[in-house]
Amino acid sequence: MRRPAKQSGAASKREEKGMGILKHLLAAAVGAAALASLSVSASAQTIGFSQVGSESDWRTAFSADMKAEAQKRGVNLKFSDAQQKEENQLKAVRSFIAQKVDAIIIAPVVVTGWDQVLKEAQAAKIPVFIVDRAVESDPSLYVTRIAADFNLEGRLAGAWLAQASKGNCNIVELQGTVGSAPAIERKKGFEAVISLFPSMKIVKSQSGNFTTSGGKEVMESFIKATDSLKGICAVWAHNDNMMLGAIQAMKEAGLKPGKDVLTVSVDGVPDIFKAMLAGESDASVELKSDIGKYIYDVVQGYLKGKRDYPKWVLIPSDLHTPADADEMLKKKGG
Repeated sequence: MRRPAKQSGAASKREEKGMGILKHLLAAAVGAAALASLSVSASAQTIGFSQVGSESDWRTAFSADMKAEAQKRGVNLKFSDAQQKEENQLKAVRSFIAQKVDAIIIAPVVVTGWDQVLKEAQAAKIPVFIVDRAVESDPSLYVTRIAADFNLEGRLAGAWLAQASKGNCNIVELQGTVGSAPAIERKKGFEAVISLFPSMKIVKSQSGNFTTSGGKEVMESFIKATDSLKGICAVWAHNDNMMLGAIQAMKEAGLKPGKDVLTVSVDGVPDIFKAMLAGESDASVELKSDIGKYIYDVVQGYLKGKRDYPKWVLIPSDLHTPADADEMLKKKGG
């Protein structure tokens, strides 16, 4: 076997020198990568988000989307579930201020009671963004509101029912949380449309607090009070979860929702499309839950210096019926 030729002393020294340079270059590259990593970590935006709670399927999906979108964008999201209590939200916002976050996002439980804490955030020079619901505060205290038009949602539901009932309908209404923006505006929008039809009127109305159990309980009381919904043409619910509870109550009472009475609600959650396919729900106005992209685009744009945002960044809404329920269910992974 042929042996490799022996290197000269000069060649050996050149090789050692080359290896030394290579080691220095590798060390420098590793160091630069580490510094870059530290730089990214240090510059990551920290955003506080005070969420209403987890009262509905829509809310749970919205929270999940906000967390996933934050992770995708490298945002350090501090998430607080208020369990539908405004006092919990006020504590959370003050905690975010104390932590000196870069921005605060609030999905408010109710519209009132926000002035003082918004002034505290402004004094701390922390921008606040209102999402989903609304507040009755001086608009100068927050950057913008990023949300759908709840009044339009009510009008879409009312217009569908007016057409479906030919303008002749006694309605029972399941309201959302008292004092919340969607409950106030969806009711206003719905009533604005049905007021155009003399033979359409709400005969009973009560809050189910946006929950399935609340909707079921209120519907049970409506069934008893109206002798199994005699003379009732439709059930109008401010969200799908209350409608799902109402459907359960009607079925337990031997009624056929979607046949004995018309049903229309808001949110467009997967289970309402399943109910449509089962013939138990007639219509739902979709409130998009995957809105993290809209919200973070605005928040991060503002933190980068963009200032020309309107006071309301509108998220579109659509009405859906059994005709496209299967397509919507597939879209939502149901």
